[in-house]
Amino acid sequence: MRSKKMKLLTPPVNAHRRLRGPYTMAGTILRAIVPEAPPDLVAAHAIEILSAAPELHGLVPAAPETLTGLAVPAERTRYYSRLRTRRLAHGLTEFLRDLTGRIGPRTLVIENADQADPTDVELLTVMRRRLDPSALALVVRTGAASGAGDAKAYVAGDCLAEDPATLAAYLALDPDERRRLHDRRADDLERAGEVSLRLGAIPYHRERGTDPAVHAVAALRFAVDHCSVMGFYDATIDLAERARRLVGWDQPELRYLFITSRLTTALAVLERPAEAEALYQEARTNSVVPAVHMGAAYATGMLYTRHYEPDHRDQALARGWVNQAVAIASVLDNPRERVFQSVFMRNGLALVEVHDGNLPEALRLVDDCIARMDAFFEPGEHRLHRSVLRYNRGQVNVALGRIEDALADYTAVIEADPNWPEYHFDRANLLRRLDRDDEALAEYETVMALSPAFHEAYYNRGDLRAARGDTDGALADFDYVLELDPDFVDAYVNRAALRLERGDLDAAMCDVRAGLAREPGNPHLHVIAGSVRAERGQYRAALASFDHAVEADPDLVTARSGRAAAALELGRTEVAEADLDHAVGLAPDDPALRYNRAYLYRRAGRWERALADLDVAAALAPDDPDVRLARAELAGR
Repeated sequence: MRSKKMKLLTPPVNAHRRLRGPYTMAGTILRAIVPEAPPDLVAAHAIEILSAAPELHGLVPAAPETLTGLAVPAERTRYYSRLRTRRLAHGLTEFLRDLTGRIGPRTLVIENADQADPTDVELLTVMRRRLDPSALALVVRTGAASGAGDAKAYVAGDCLAEDPATLAAYLALDPDERRRLHDRRADDLERAGEVSLRLGAIPYHRERGTDPAVHAVAALRFAVDHCSVMGFYDATIDLAERARRLVGWDQPELRYLFITSRLTTALAVLERPAEAEALYQEARTNSVVPAVHMGAAYATGMLYTRHYEPDHRDQALARGWVNQAVAIASVLDNPRERVFQSVFMRNGLALVEVHDGNLPEALRLVDDCIARMDAFFEPGEHRLHRSVLRYNRGQVNVALGRIEDALADYTAVIEADPNWPEYHFDRANLLRRLDRDDEALAEYETVMALSPAFHEAYYNRGDLRAARGDTDGALADFDYVLELDPDFVDAYVNRAALRLERGDLDAAMCDVRAGLAREPGNPHLHVIAGSVRAERGQYRAALASFDHAVEADPDLVTARSGRAAAALELGRTEVAEADLDHAVGLAPDDPALRYNRAYLYRRAGRWERALADLDVAAALAPDDPDVRLARAELAGR
């Protein structure tokens, strides 16, 4: 029997990045469906909708503003994590899932998927993994649709047609006429007033139109800046490289400060530091402008202190480069720029000191930076960088163990920039350390409201729920974490442990296998595997699992205690005693370890040692009935 054909969610969607750059596909879908979508669903996903389809401002409730988004380019000192687009992809996927859950099954046809921007490729990957095809069937096609027409139609179609005759007609045009066609197309697109067109088709046509050194550079500058601040880093790289082909070193500030620096930031975020360093050296070679040398020196220092792989980092080299930037900043002519840049560079120096283990000096530097900003600028000036400084001080205070001071810093930062989710996440983690669990839970939930699919917040909330005995809530959080990130091994560990506690041995082993497939040497997973096998009476197999755990982490208490129990069942008392001795040495205040070792001593007839361990266990856990009974039995001998 033939199944009923599902309706289309939208007309076929052209995903070619030339049209609208990042989220060409996603934005096209959203502009078609959001106007008729349930308002509550739209409001719940406002952040990701407006990130992918900024034209929907006014129709969609405003997403929470952050100081990063509000800062003018000259004051922008913080950029989104490269994980942001993954979170947006999950949020958009959940929006489509929930929408089709209300309106019924649909089909979505995507064309030119092979030419999609990485943001759309990432989204498609998440959609294919998470969406039920019986609810939203994806039909993904590659290759451009061929279309015959004249040269005007070719340009009007943003030069996507592959018909050879049409392309030949376009190439046969007089160059001036060809440029005029591109000018007219760009003018028409600009009149539409849609931001996403300025990320794709408009700069494309301006590059091929009249006077690209003026018009294309202006278009590309807008696109580079927008993509950079939104965290669309692959597009930032592409657009900036195109702009650099039009702007030479005869315009050093434009080439470096407004184009190349955005490119190098994107390269660093995408873990391509060597390419960024080559561009900093290019800047030093081709310019004598102090601001260019200052920026390149500072950024090179950041590569060596944080962006290179650990074995290639060099804190001394980083300090040298940042010191050079500090020196240049100190002699800038403009006093306002001199103070701001000096503070910015010294803040970078503080990071080098943190990475070099000199925390008191890092704290001194950040304190000095905050004092300089407060003394020179009005409270409303440079709000973003001042919040970053306060946050950095909080991080140094955490590293120094000054938890209350750190909490005060995080609280102040949140007051200044309440919608930046990472601040709430770090404050929640700090509140957990202070045993202020209710406040920590509230902060984790704030993170979830401010950022779609922030899986670390769900993981930490799950861990907290588990500690409070809310097993169902914890399992739900770990389930969601693994739906978002199937490679999050710690979530397998925690979910397996909870399933083991519930006696669901098959499910626990399923998590163990999934986790070990991703991290074969994980000692915690081997401990859980050993515990499951011991519960089943498979003591030899259990012992082998605990052996793997001890080999991976000789000081893991649960590995030692678990192996001791399995060894004792197999009559290998010497192994059990050695493991319990090692475990008690690691955790002398654990009453369960003392009780277990006392049991071993009793079996061996070593009564005095057994009683000594039970005395300690009784002092540590005076209300434990098993300890009291065992101690009473020994005392009565």
